[in-house]
Amino acid sequence: FPDTLIESAPRVIHESGCDPLVLTQRSKLQQRRAKLNQQINRELRLRTGAENLYRATTNQKVKETVSLELSFVNSNLQLLKEELEELNSSMEVYQTESEKVNVPMIPLGLKETKEIDMTIPLQDFISEHYGEDASLYMSEVKEFMDLRQAMRTPSRNDAGLELLMEYYNQLYFLDQRFFAPHRTLGVHFHWYDSLTGVPSCQRALAFEKGSVLFNIGALYTQIGARQDRSTLPGIQNAIDAFQRAAGAFLYLQENFSHAPSLDMSSPALSMLVRLMVAQVQECICERVTLTMEENDLMSNLQAAQESARVSDVYSLVLQAMSVPLLKDYVPFSWLSVVQVKTQHFRALAHYYTAAALCDCSGECTFCISEMYMPQHEEALRLHGVCKMLRKMDILQEVLSYAHTRSLEKYSDIDQEDDFCEIAEAPEIQSHTYQKPDIKTPDFSSVRVTDIFHRLGPLSLFCARNRWVGRRLCLVRGEAGLGLTLRGDSPVLVAGVLPEGCAAEAGLHEGDYIVAVNGSDCRWAEHAEVVHVLKGCSERGVEKRAASLSPSSDRETVTQQRQGGDSDRGSTSLLNWSWRSGGGGRVTKRLGSTFSLPFGSLRESESMY
Repeated sequence: FPDTLIESAPRVIHESGCDPLVLTQRSKLQQRRAKLNQQINRELRLRTGAENLYRATTNQKVKETVSLELSFVNSNLQLLKEELEELNSSMEVYQTESEKVNVPMIPLGLKETKEIDMTIPLQDFISEHYGEDASLYMSEVKEFMDLRQAMRTPSRNDAGLELLMEYYNQLYFLDQRFFAPHRTLGVHFHWYDSLTGVPSCQRALAFEKGSVLFNIGALYTQIGARQDRSTLPGIQNAIDAFQRAAGAFLYLQENFSHAPSLDMSSPALSMLVRLMVAQVQECICERVTLTMEENDLMSNLQAAQESARVSDVYSLVLQAMSVPLLKDYVPFSWLSVVQVKTQHFRALAHYYTAAALCDCSGECTFCISEMYMPQHEEALRLHGVCKMLRKMDILQEVLSYAHTRSLEKYSDIDQEDDFCEIAEAPEIQSHTYQKPDIKTPDFSSVRVTDIFHRLGPLSLFCARNRWVGRRLCLVRGEAGLGLTLRGDSPVLVAGVLPEGCAAEAGLHEGDYIVAVNGSDCRWAEHAEVVHVLKGCSERGVEKRAASLSPSSDRETVTQQRQGGDSDRGSTSLLNWSWRSGGGGRVTKRLGSTFSLPFGSLRESESMY
């Protein structure tokens, strides 16, 4: 995933997720989905073990027993998947509670994930890679684990979106701090397919990122579905939510490859993008019909073209759902809803055309029965075929109302003397005055600071850079400490005088000062370090030093102390230096090397 964060941005204090014990309709649905995912996972493991035993054994009686067991397991799996599909088809839970009847939208349920404990892996990495006392970072580890636990149950509002965004942004810092290219952290991320409940497990942090991003898009669909679309603000909020959902799925499709679960595969994400765009187009059509003048010719014609446009985009969604990979994957209720809407809005297009020509033009010269009655009847037939749709009273009410209104219009026109029939109704050219705008996720809208900020500036103290720490003891001589400092956060040792105090203690050009006399200097500015060194000049300075060693396989920390110097007051400095495998003093990052210029002193450099 592209890096899109700014480290210096202030961090937002995250909210906790929904209380799983609060049994709202949506939380009950998510809890049932989580239990089904666990049961499906258990049955899949049983089936895998039985299949392995069947292939391994040569005993015919054992094979017969295993074969019988496999039939039971497959039957249980089929029942569990059907129950999960029924849950995923529960669209009414996510719809608006407004008394106004709206065509229901298709929301997505959130991907479920197992609770994981990253405490030990993070502590081990802090100790081994950074050479730090891991117990000092327990508060940071706990804060990150609390954040992950909270994002498993986000609330269905802006606070829930901010929570998911905050965790997604923190994963960027976690990736930079703890996921080195030459080693794994040893953490497995478990996520369940949002539609089938099939579990997937990977050690790659990209899988965690992708799953969180999927949930961001899914949460936007739930927020869009709950809007009251009987008002203009509600319609606009729904349009914005579905556009952002489409942007999240499109971003995921373009930046995530080798998906371990089918819901994050390219065909599935492409289908979801089209579905969200179709629902945006439907909201745009609803806004037109909400604001139209009933007996105005142009208003009715515009509504007809908008309705035809909605029908066209839903037909594209139907094509995306019918590809071989998704044909048996997409819930049948989704497929039925898309088919119903394709016919329903095509019928509405003909209805508004007939209303424009018959009610607004002053003359009626053709039959409208052939125009829209078959589409209404087909929509009602498709609604009756799907068992899940038959339970949706809202959709039944919408379709019945549209059909009754068309029958009444036909009855009124049929009584007129100038009414005559023609053989076939013409096609209506679709058009929209507002095209959907897919909005890419704005990760900078939720600004965060690295939880493990105390480890030091991310540009240096990251998993890619491998350090060797040294503790050096210096004593100020007549000529001073014999070193030149430059820069901030952390301060760089730009030069060391030959045979000076710093050189004798083992300090090198290119080292970074990270602590002086126990005082952390990773984030210290140049003037602060200078002030500390001047304050310690009489009693001596203790400094810590460390060097980057890309060629070594393990980080080592050594302590050096000059014998006989303790009587004069010791100086200890912890400095971090970049070293190449050949011993030269060069900086090295991401495979590139460049020399540090020590030829002249800059205005921020100080000599001691």
